[in-house]
Amino acid sequence: MKKNDNLDFRKFTSRSEADKAINSLKGILMGINFDTNINDIEIQELDNWCQKHYDLINRNPFKEFMLLIRESIKNSSIRKDTLEDLYWLCQKYEHDSIYYNAVTSDLQTLQGICHGIISDGVVKDSEIFELDKWLDRNEHLISYYPYDEIKSLVTSILSDGKVDDDERKRLLAYFNEYSKIETVDIAQKIENETSNILISGICTIDPQVEFKGKSFCFTGIAKRSPRSELISVVNNLGGSYIDNVSKNTDYLIVGDNGNPCWAFACYGRKVEKAIELRKKGQKVSIIHEFDFWDFVEDYK
Repeated sequence: MKKNDNLDFRKFTSRSEADKAINSLKGILMGINFDTNINDIEIQELDNWCQKHYDLINRNPFKEFMLLIRESIKNSSIRKDTLEDLYWLCQKYEHDSIYYNAVTSDLQTLQGICHGIISDGVVKDSEIFELDKWLDRNEHLISYYPYDEIKSLVTSILSDGKVDDDERKRLLAYFNEYSKIETVDIAQKIENETSNILISGICTIDPQVEFKGKSFCFTGIAKRSPRSELISVVNNLGGSYIDNVSKNTDYLIVGDNGNPCWAFACYGRKVEKAIELRKKGQKVSIIHEFDFWDFVEDYK
């Protein structure tokens, strides 16, 4: 690669890094404000954001971002107004950026929201309900990781209209996997409280399934029919069956086996492999067998 090509590539990636940093900041601001009570610990996490992205200070508008955050640290009496100005500036940059991509931006914002919610080491009920509203407003992300997993988890937790301590810890554990808390004592607190919480595969909520030219893999024990019938159905509808999950897998179907806790249970190596691939950007949909059969009926 020539020197000029390197410069052009760095120019492009630095803009991408700037977009990612700003989307993350926007999400953190939303997350810490979900309960309308901004505390010193949450402000410290904003200061950590400044330190992490200090090398961008000479790029517009990072200097303004960092000045506003510093001002909110020094003067708590104007903190609310200062952070509202900061959020407005994030939105203005987003709309002005020629590199803006709606899906990428919204997924980065979601990561920031999770980060903001746990920035003080606590997941509050009001934050969960506000997150649920945000998820409902952004259903265009339904087939993307980690939106689908977060949406499924939050929907399940709020199905009875309340949040118990175990469910709150599960959210804390999941958000912690998806975020990186920079405040050491808060990160350690979260680690201690969630060390016994197992986070594993969660199936896509309200999935969209196509058969023609798509590859399917199965895991678990199917409740409705033997696996041989599942394979036959896929083949007859124009899809193909593969034994193991790979980057070429489009759908992993999870057998229910009568377990009401299927969304949180560990289904072994295939689900773990699918999640690893999703985190690397591969679009593998993890689908409950009942949803699979619903689409089979629609195709008949």
